[in-house]
Amino acid sequence: MQTSYSVKEEYIPFSVNDETFQTYCKIITPDHSNSNENLVHNLSDGRDNSNGTVIVLHGGPGCSHDYLLPLADLSLPPYNLTVILYDQLGTGLSTHLPSKHISFWSIDLFISELENLLSHFHLHDGMSEASSNSNSYNIIGHSWGAILAAEFIVRRRQLRPPAPTGLRKLVLTNCLASASLRNAAIRSLRQKLPKDVLKTLQFHEEAGTTKSVEYRAAMDIFWQCHACRLDPWPEEVTRSIKYWPERDPTVLDSMRNGPENLSTGWDITSRIHLMAHIPLLLISGEYDFMTNPVCEPFFWGADKAKWVKFANSSHTPFWEERERFMEVVGRWFVM
Repeated sequence: MQTSYSVKEEYIPFSVNDETFQTYCKIITPDHSNSNENLVHNLSDGRDNSNGTVIVLHGGPGCSHDYLLPLADLSLPPYNLTVILYDQLGTGLSTHLPSKHISFWSIDLFISELENLLSHFHLHDGMSEASSNSNSYNIIGHSWGAILAAEFIVRRRQLRPPAPTGLRKLVLTNCLASASLRNAAIRSLRQKLPKDVLKTLQFHEEAGTTKSVEYRAAMDIFWQCHACRLDPWPEEVTRSIKYWPERDPTVLDSMRNGPENLSTGWDITSRIHLMAHIPLLLISGEYDFMTNPVCEPFFWGADKAKWVKFANSSHTPFWEERERFMEVVGRWFVM
């Protein structure tokens, strides 16, 4: 039985206006399908890809793909899926642009990067009814990655009707339908913290010193309950969620506090009907700060949806309940 997979790393040129940057990708393929060096570049070379390649969109914004590496398990039997992870522009091993003006960073920028990746791997862009299964793809979007996935579908349908056809299925895991719903959930959950921890948080938020060591230590107590309940955190989680955003906070600060206003203003609830045609698997965790009210608008807005809640997980069920997560997601893609 196949017990391993092949991993290839690649930098993809991504042009914005008259500048070209690099998007770092990690392509994970079942060992038995890695028979020629052009396999990844031509996903219509005759191999069985009837279940579609899986594109994974990481959270943040400003994190890296590392914490999502457990999804490589989907390349193992019985699912045997090709999985593509990548670091979004300004994060991880992709080009960093700390000098770019805050207006440079936008949801449309990251949609363009995703479309560039799909084009690079010859995955179908959904503009033709004649797309073959060998060119189809699926998307897993986690947290901010779920925002990106939803906006990708909705904005393409708004700009280029009819709806895209290349996207087979969608997984939105630990997601939000609006910033206000998420913020309300976090406020409620924070009231359950020890009083001294809550007092520290409030003090630094009022003083504008949220980058202080004391504030971050207090927030760590919250995240250990509602982001990842493993102790200690896997190194990949720490690298993605702490190392990269702290080393270069450009993307996080710009997207949260810039024109996109992901911190308080983003909301897709009135546009969810534009993505209702895509089969949706919604995933949440019992202890996630993305509580039921935060993600459920996607469930009620989809024509075909399945919602699975992980009883022993928070925001990272692919670590906290890894085996079951792969079973749920793998079966969704191959059924």
